Amino acid sequence: MLPASRHVYLASRSARRRELLKQIGVSFEILLLREGQGRPADFNETPLPGEAAVDYVQRVATAKVEAGWTRLSQRRLMRSFPVLSADTTVAVEGEILGKPADREQAIAFLRRLSGKAHQVHTAVAVKFDQRTEVAVSSTTVELRELTDSEIRQYVAGGEPLDKAGGYAIQGRGAVFIRSISGSYTGVMGLPLFETSQLLARFGHATV
Repeated sequence: MLPASRHVYLASRSARRRELLKQIGVSFEILLLREGQGRPADFNETPLPGEAAVDYVQRVATAKVEAGWTRLSQRRLMRSFPVLSADTTVAVEGEILGKPADREQAIAFLRRLSGKAHQVHTAVAVKFDQRTEVAVSSTTVELRELTDSEIRQYVAGGEPLDKAGGYAIQGRGAVFIRSISGSYTGVMGLPLFETSQLLARFGHATV
């Protein structure tokens, strides 16, 4: 039985997710997972052939939380608190747009999104002992028409390079957004409604 607490292990490198957890009064310790870059990754972020965006974020968030729980054992850390992970992706016309690999891909992503509505899917996963639960937030975002000059100037600033779809709603990219229907915090990377509901199921009161 999980004791009442507001503490989790966060299997994420995202500063935005840390800020959002703090916003709802959840304390955390960071579990750094291997994401490749010369060493075998703890989870596979490559979309599977024909994989839908919602299925993709659910799979990756689940893989992250399972890897995080395994990491607790490897580091001999206390397993008195749940592990929380999340994954965000952008989908436009059925195509998944993850984090751009470089500036040219970021430019290509923004050209693709310019003047169109797209979907942002974020899956949140929580694990404690043998129990794992996942929730998904899906939000529709519409960008205005962007000029090539605007795109290149924005990408040159570096903000898009670690953001799904190549833009940050909480940063300078906000000026490109015409409308949003759904969860603002979900687009940031951690939908607080779904997160609080999941944590409540594990005995974590967030209010």
